[in-house]
Amino acid sequence: MGVLAALVWRVGTAPFLAGLRLIDAPALTAALAIGALTTVCCAWRWSLVAGGLGVRLPLGTAVAHCYRAVFLNSTLPGGVLGDVHRAVRHGRDAGDVARGVRAVVWERTAGQLVQLVIALVVLAALPSPVRPHLPALLAGLAVVAAGVALAAAALPRCGASRLARVTRTAVADVRAGLLARRTWLGVATASAVVVAGHLATFVVAARTAGVDAPLSRLLPLTLLALLAMGLPANVAGFGPREGVAAWAFAAAGLTAAQGVAAATVYGALVLVASLPGAAVLVCRRPPSRLSGDCRWSRLR
Repeated sequence: MGVLAALVWRVGTAPFLAGLRLIDAPALTAALAIGALTTVCCAWRWSLVAGGLGVRLPLGTAVAHCYRAVFLNSTLPGGVLGDVHRAVRHGRDAGDVARGVRAVVWERTAGQLVQLVIALVVLAALPSPVRPHLPALLAGLAVVAAGVALAAAALPRCGASRLARVTRTAVADVRAGLLARRTWLGVATASAVVVAGHLATFVVAARTAGVDAPLSRLLPLTLLALLAMGLPANVAGFGPREGVAAWAFAAAGLTAAQGVAAATVYGALVLVASLPGAAVLVCRRPPSRLSGDCRWSRLR
């Protein structure tokens, strides 16, 4: 809320409202189509990871869960409550809540790591406000990675202590759920398609908001805004994304108002793309009445 309040004080409400007024049918159609693709890829990634951890998750069920999660993430504070819901619900349905939660944690972690790698490559290749600071950022990330690796190596893997059990479980999860031959390529491919889908949706939003900057200039700014979305400090998806977009667009020679308008349109398009998740929430029937239009109701 603080970020949004600061933006309204700085640029006013005009960029928010102007962007929303410019949304048209082609933009909504593109958002729905891209959203369907990214949701299926997220579900595929989740199904692969869950299968690697020994928790059965059919793709159709995963798609329904993911649509519902995207809708909840887009309408509730924090941006992660939908993922928490699908993790716990799938764990209960599978009879192993702990393993169900770990499957979601690992598949989300894999997606964030792939997005970070893609972002670093694009930010290094194309001009952006952070490009001059990229060497220092990469050095910092290398130090952090080395610290994590050393800490992981120092963790006990033998014995009956709780820390040793957690370490063994984490190592086994990564090997079976992410790095196994039957999962790693699918997880990486699905994650890359999801990132590309988010980028495409943001580009559609920027064009809808009237931003005519070339893609080589727009993509790095888009990635910075998308990275900010990973912060669980938003209100129905809005907050850090708009703040970073305003700063990045202004620092790149555009205007803060354009950044706010593009990010606002993106949020609206994502909400529209998540509306099938609302149908999943509404379409509920008892387990004995699964036939008919509400087949996804088996998720309860």
